[in-house]
Amino acid sequence: MKIMQFSLVSFLIFVGVCTAAPGETGTTKGIIDVSKLERPADATTLVGTDSYNLLPDGTTAGTKWVFAEGVLTASPDWDSVLTKEAYQDFRMHVEFNVNEVKDVKDPEANGNSGIYIQQRYELQIHNSYGISEADYKHSFCGSIYRQKKPDKLVCKKAGEWQTYEIVFRAARFDGDKKIENARITVYQNGELIHDDYSIIAKTGVGEKEGPDARPIKLQGHHNPVRFRNVWIQKLKLDADAAKPATKEAEKIVDNQKKKVIPT
Repeated sequence: MKIMQFSLVSFLIFVGVCTAAPGETGTTKGIIDVSKLERPADATTLVGTDSYNLLPDGTTAGTKWVFAEGVLTASPDWDSVLTKEAYQDFRMHVEFNVNEVKDVKDPEANGNSGIYIQQRYELQIHNSYGISEADYKHSFCGSIYRQKKPDKLVCKKAGEWQTYEIVFRAARFDGDKKIENARITVYQNGELIHDDYSIIAKTGVGEKEGPDARPIKLQGHHNPVRFRNVWIQKLKLDADAAKPATKEAEKIVDNQKKKVIPT
């Protein structure tokens, strides 16, 4: 009897094509399952039911953020708060509730806050309910600030709680040279609004891009935006760090080796 060598070789070539190889770009796809949004066991609480785990951003002497009954309310001034740790790749859950400013002259001043990832890239928070697609700007809620609008408009009314589910993969550097853009996937209120988007540069007043991990900032922007149940989980999203098909592929290869044909 002879082993079906041609079939086995062909399959191994197929496996090599379908699994990530070192040097390939990593992805933020496939991390979030909106049907099973359970908090991971190793997640760190940033805003919990009894306290919050954030620091003043250092640009002011103190902070005017207020915590009460499991809700952290943003400062009416310009001061922000930061995570105590620095982050590269991560998954983050945020619940937020925007305020409404009537007769506002600057549309961006209406319920404005934001999540400054690595203090570099802002995922905008804003009172954007009811704005038509034609009038929706890339500085409104769900936008990668002034870079990309959300793929869907799913904002709720001011006063209603909303959610962001975020997966972020930091930019990769070779020395001081950026070799891969940062990438992000975001669900807002259970709807996919950014699908592994490649962030081309830092946004707005964000810090300069670089290889170092940095904290995440919840922005104070003169609006009493509220936050609750915020947590974060560190990830490692290297292209060659996780190959979910590998074990299954090994099983198929073993089965393939057992297949024989008559001589």
